[in-house]
Amino acid sequence: MSIWFAPFTLEEVNARGATCANGHLGMELIEIGEDYLRGRMPVDQRTRQPAGALHGGVSVAFAETLASWSAAHVVDPAKYHCVGQEINANHVRAVTGGWVYGEARPLHLGRTTHVWEVRITNEEGKLVCISRMTAAVLSKPSEYK
Repeated sequence: MSIWFAPFTLEEVNARGATCANGHLGMELIEIGEDYLRGRMPVDQRTRQPAGALHGGVSVAFAETLASWSAAHVVDPAKYHCVGQEINANHVRAVTGGWVYGEARPLHLGRTTHVWEVRITNEEGKLVCISRMTAAVLSKPSEYK
């Protein structure tokens, strides 16, 4: 059974994120599952820190992007707008190139809050970062354009 409020496409979400941080950092959604959203992000000059590895803050931005898009698509956008309230991350493996993949899944879908877990892996499927984000569900129409 799908958790999504209404059907949506990868093309529409990627187009909406193309001109903001998502697009500037090369983030893109690649799969919509019944209860998860999957994306990828390059590890290149835009996303590495000076020592040459994926920047931890960029990993957190990627996790928040996946969790935020997920939260936004679980609720009725005519009535609700979801915003990140808290996020944490554990960085467990360095990545210096290629792609990282993230998958957001809900841990809790409540009336006023959601809790999302995002697992970021390297191209071999090894864990790079584990993050958890709490989203506040606001009683106002979506502000996503």
